[in-house]
Amino acid sequence: MHYRNWTVLVFVCFFPVCFGANTVLPEALECRPREGLPNVLDKLNEGGSVRIAYLGGSITAQSGWRVKALEWFRQTYPQSQVGEINAAIGGTGSDLGVYRLEYDVLRHKPDLLFVEFAVNDGGTAPEQIYRSMEGIVRKIWRADPTTDICLVYTLVEGMCGDLQQGRYPPAAGAMERIADHYGIPSIHMGLEVARLTARNKVVFTGKQPSTDAERETLGDRIVFSPDGVHPYVETGHELYLQAVVRSMKKIAGKGRKGAHPLRDPFVPDNWENATMVPLQPAMLSEGWIKLDPQSHPLARRFADRMPVLYKASQPGQTIRFRFRGTAAEMYDLLGPDGGQVIVRVDDQDPVVKPRFDAYCTYHRLATLTVARGLKEGIHTVELEIHPDQPDKAAILAKRNEKIDDPKRFDDTAWYAGAILVLGEIVD
Repeated sequence: MHYRNWTVLVFVCFFPVCFGANTVLPEALECRPREGLPNVLDKLNEGGSVRIAYLGGSITAQSGWRVKALEWFRQTYPQSQVGEINAAIGGTGSDLGVYRLEYDVLRHKPDLLFVEFAVNDGGTAPEQIYRSMEGIVRKIWRADPTTDICLVYTLVEGMCGDLQQGRYPPAAGAMERIADHYGIPSIHMGLEVARLTARNKVVFTGKQPSTDAERETLGDRIVFSPDGVHPYVETGHELYLQAVVRSMKKIAGKGRKGAHPLRDPFVPDNWENATMVPLQPAMLSEGWIKLDPQSHPLARRFADRMPVLYKASQPGQTIRFRFRGTAAEMYDLLGPDGGQVIVRVDDQDPVVKPRFDAYCTYHRLATLTVARGLKEGIHTVELEIHPDQPDKAAILAKRNEKIDDPKRFDDTAWYAGAILVLGEIVD
């Protein structure tokens, strides 16, 4: 999966970010135990059945630290049955995570939730991170206040400079404010990686050696990642695991078993009311097709993420709905056959948004921003398929990709599954 906002991240990591007046970020530490993980650790020590959820991006989606940490829990607590809830989606951040939390995580009743968005939130303003991350915390504890939470931070190569200077990169720094406010433990899995890189013990980006000559040149160093973002499972993800193991020893014994207190909000406009609403037939014009997970490959592939999936491809086909609130988005797919959508909100001028980008050699989950920052109230939305395709060849050329099979790309399709709304849908 690609990493979103890469060019933005490389820029912001070298400049200071304002976190509000009188804000002093703490020194970057690998672990801050705070009020610990008392409920899940008590269950594990007593031999109870435990479910551990992982909410994050592509680094967590890899068969890396997530899989390794799960196995560590199973080996460390062999008397317990430890199950996994894999809720990681590549290229997505906390702004989508807060919407999909109920469907992807909370309905499965986790005992512990690791939250990893420090990389994919790398180009996001701190104020937005506060809103979405606090929304995640408050939604978890409103559903079950005994669920333990641990924030984990990964890194890309451009973040090493901050960490080597003892500073949190901006996204992790914003998340630390939320962790501090609610007493949630945090682990920066990449801090030791940055230190080892500075000591020339780790090559952050490079190819794994495949010949004796390459191994001799590398010496006792290890290669962390092939692309500056996604660690190698055998080396980079192993360093992430070691950070988790060291931190769990510090977290053990912290806090008191019982319900976590839901403190006053850190920011009043947090996204606690973010809701994912599956599309309903009454919202759709004629011609929309509900795709069956039993027979349609895309519906089957994304069934664990979308409650339903609809497809339309004819110009003029629409989705219409009203909502009470301040923001709305569509949870949809981008892909080779994607077209464009005309977005109309209330009496605002229409906006055309493509459902195709430079990574669209395959289908993947995405969001279409309908409106943000609206005044609280009832708003009317109409989304219509545009008659023209985007310039797909030009868009793909940005990544030196080409149209391999014209039939795969020649359509104005739109795949949509749910409405993401800050508020509620109005009939």
